[in-house]
Amino acid sequence: MKNKSRLFLASLIAVSGFTAACSNGNEESDDKQSAGKADKQVLNLASLSDIPTMDTSLATDMVAFNVFNQVMEGLYTLDDKDKAVPGVAEGDPEKSADGKTWTIKLRDDAKWSNGDPVTAQDFVYSWQRTLAPHTGSEYAYIMYDVKNAEAVNLGKKKPEELGIKAVDDHTLEIQLNSNVPYFQELLAFGTFNPQNKKFVEEQGDKYGTTAESTLYNGPFVISEWNIEKNYKLEPNKEYWDKDNVKLDEVNYQVIKDQQTSANLYDTKKLDVVQLTAEQVDKYKDSKEFDTQLEARTYFIRFNQDKVPEFKNKNLRLALAKAVDKEKYVNNLLNNGSAPTDVLTPTEFVLGPDGKDYVDGVKSPLNYDKAEAQKYFEKAKQELGKDNFEFEFLTYDQDTAKKESEYVKEQIESNLPGVKLKIKQQPFKQKLALEYKQNYEMSFGRWGADYPDPMTYVDLFLSDSPNNEMGWKNDEFDQKVKDSKGKLLAEPDKRWTTLQEAESILLEDAAISPMYQSGMARLVNPKVKGMVLHKFAGDTSLKEAYIEE
Repeated sequence: MKNKSRLFLASLIAVSGFTAACSNGNEESDDKQSAGKADKQVLNLASLSDIPTMDTSLATDMVAFNVFNQVMEGLYTLDDKDKAVPGVAEGDPEKSADGKTWTIKLRDDAKWSNGDPVTAQDFVYSWQRTLAPHTGSEYAYIMYDVKNAEAVNLGKKKPEELGIKAVDDHTLEIQLNSNVPYFQELLAFGTFNPQNKKFVEEQGDKYGTTAESTLYNGPFVISEWNIEKNYKLEPNKEYWDKDNVKLDEVNYQVIKDQQTSANLYDTKKLDVVQLTAEQVDKYKDSKEFDTQLEARTYFIRFNQDKVPEFKNKNLRLALAKAVDKEKYVNNLLNNGSAPTDVLTPTEFVLGPDGKDYVDGVKSPLNYDKAEAQKYFEKAKQELGKDNFEFEFLTYDQDTAKKESEYVKEQIESNLPGVKLKIKQQPFKQKLALEYKQNYEMSFGRWGADYPDPMTYVDLFLSDSPNNEMGWKNDEFDQKVKDSKGKLLAEPDKRWTTLQEAESILLEDAAISPMYQSGMARLVNPKVKGMVLHKFAGDTSLKEAYIEE
């Protein structure tokens, strides 16, 4: 996911992930609570960005997918060990002998927030709509394991030919291209959620843009949504398992200045906050302080379609090797982040040999000022010019400005002749610019969608909508496609082939990996029952509560 999720320590399962914060209510509401429901469960959260969309066919970012976990429900959800457990599904799928045909029974008490039943046809409609070319879904490719999905998405087959059908209202049949080992966990990912056809078509282009133009089938509903300001969740009265939902209210404030968040935490108006590097020293001795490494990596894209000079490999190598990443994470972040020279995060998945996937990936993209300058000299000769100026697109948060200024200083001082012009954009607008490839250099991030390195590696297939930079390598493409298809039956060979593919991406300096993100935060110990995930949305709040 663009900007997604996380490797969390098992001992911290009871607290929230990327942007969460919580309490038992605002101080000003205490008198009201004592006069009414004294034990009202209110969770106050902070989000660095607003929700770009609640349309599961269009969302690509971690903010939306995290909210999907609270207000939507697919066939399966993830438990506290990131294993698939039944959601709308009544139980595990019944699989054919070859593992390619799945029959899934749906619970008959699942309902939408308007009282309509959730049916097998809701999944058929949603998947067909996501894959329909006119929808323009960036995440349509994640469904390509389903029979005919790619052909439907490319307009070569009709949506009705997709390998999914409603046998009856509460029986769904799915046909796969191959026996995908992680597909049940993948079904917990938001893009696979159902949609109510009648409601979606009534809303038209407005669907998923406001609280009122979205329909919900999860534990909560969005009861209030003020763009770039706040959004509120309340229990879904029609949810099939509503008796296990303990929170009465979940409030998210959009706060881009982390000092403001820390101040709100100190005054007990937020109970979990991320800390900047400057704030860590103040709080590091507190019992409420912790750091953790996440399954999310940050990297720089070089848009070869927009900037002809970026087609020069030596220039890309020079830029990628010119930034001191260790100094970057120690001085600017100071939050448990780790410098990285690869795309896929460490401690994310183990291979058939029991070793970390990253151990088999080769990368020349370590910081080396002298080598960076040698590559730069070669690039100048090959390109016939000595001076370069590039626009560097990044986020509009306060910390992003400091981080981009550090990259600018490193590159400009280590590669005299290169100038960077920083362009900060709000989250939604930044995503749009990247999607349209209307940028030159971009600071990107990605977190896992499912428990397999493919969730990172296939981003850079030449025909992937997430490539977003015009890079193409036929050998890379073939290795990734083989790993998605014929090699699924050969786990050992598939694993090494994926490692080889990622090594090709890095040896070509198609991107410049920067760091694997960590998080330094303050957590109110009264918050219990939150579940943290490595992929498919940061948190699940269904059984969260405030300990009195």
